[in-house]
Amino acid sequence: MEGNMGHAPLVPPRWELPTEFRRRLGRTVGRQRVMSHEGQLLIVAHDVPNPEEDRRQGVLFWYGTDEQWQASNGESGSEAIQNLLSKYEARVEEIDQSEQRAKAAEDYLPVLEGLAPVSRSARNLYDVLREARKSAPQLSELIDVRDRAYELSRTTELTYQYAKDSMDVAMIKRAEEQAAASDRMAVASHRLNLMAALFFPLATLSGVFGTTLTDNWSWSESSQGFLLFLIVGLVTGVLLAAFVNSRQKSA
Repeated sequence: MEGNMGHAPLVPPRWELPTEFRRRLGRTVGRQRVMSHEGQLLIVAHDVPNPEEDRRQGVLFWYGTDEQWQASNGESGSEAIQNLLSKYEARVEEIDQSEQRAKAAEDYLPVLEGLAPVSRSARNLYDVLREARKSAPQLSELIDVRDRAYELSRTTELTYQYAKDSMDVAMIKRAEEQAAASDRMAVASHRLNLMAALFFPLATLSGVFGTTLTDNWSWSESSQGFLLFLIVGLVTGVLLAAFVNSRQKSA
């Protein structure tokens, strides 16, 4: 057995695991699973994952021939599995508080990124504990941890789904706000175009003839020239504004 120690770094040196267990353990933790052999049980679980982790950290729980539970993290007794579930629950509670503080769609992204690996690991951990209970029905302590793992799995799934739905609602609200803002901008732009079309002829005539009407008009000493200037400019502006309005409506 000592020769196999290098192939299972997770196994504490003091553990005298059966060869059946050791040969099924690799240099990394791999997936969560349970092994049983001659009344002994080995549960390979994942510690609470972090979003930035590329590789899961493993925790082993061994029920040996002495009928005692041991954990590779140094804890002992069936409470070691309970403590792992408590760590999962604490992480879910922490993420849930962040979700409650989220308001905008971008606030929900770190919530979902943090919750997704926890949800997957919690669901797989429940499957492993359920299988362990079936493999060792004489271990009544597995009933509590299995049921607690089920509640944890359901909580993480519901929290993830709620956060995802909340993000979708936030995105819909933002889209509606952007659409309303775009409509307001379009209305303002339309009004500006109408005003520009209305006064463009006047501005053009002013640039050509000047507003004083002293240099280019023979009747500059009377008001007829200025009135004609206004009438022509306004009529042309109204016609141009009507043309711009009809083109924008058809578009």
